[in-house]
Amino acid sequence: MIHCVDNYTKALMFAAKAHGFQSIPGTRISYVAHLANVAMEVFAASVQDSFDTEFAMTCAYLHDTIEDTDIQEESIAQVFGPEVLLAVHALSKKKELPKEEQMLDSIQRILQQRKEVAIVKLADRIANLYSPPEFWSLEKRRRYQTEASLILQHLGFACKPLADRLAQKIKDYQVYLEVR
Repeated sequence: MIHCVDNYTKALMFAAKAHGFQSIPGTRISYVAHLANVAMEVFAASVQDSFDTEFAMTCAYLHDTIEDTDIQEESIAQVFGPEVLLAVHALSKKKELPKEEQMLDSIQRILQQRKEVAIVKLADRIANLYSPPEFWSLEKRRRYQTEASLILQHLGFACKPLADRLAQKIKDYQVYLEVR
């Protein structure tokens, strides 16, 4: 167990350094809080479901490093191995694709990985379905909920506790779609 804790710490510190002083959009909260929240969702699910928790937690901490930082992909492979790099790459949207194609492309790449990668994506969307940034338009909020449903539809098989939790978060998110 100590080995796992050391690996979690290594992944968290790597991600914290990569994300630097980034904050959660629309807040002054360190982006590391989002990463920790995703990892917490993964860990909580591991109590109810059987999967490689160490691999999933590592990917949870690193899931946004390619997409949101200037970290070199080789650094991830060097520190965590090629399998983690492939997982993080699958969890990253390809910004060169049109916005409406990015999520489905990522889901298709996630489906080619171990189920733990899908588990991280479920946990990530759960963590992102709390209150949206106030500057998001109603249309963006709707798209975000639609994407969450797409994630659930394609990746929910990976972990029933997280699938159930995401389904509930999607329902709860409806309050942010009401016209004010």
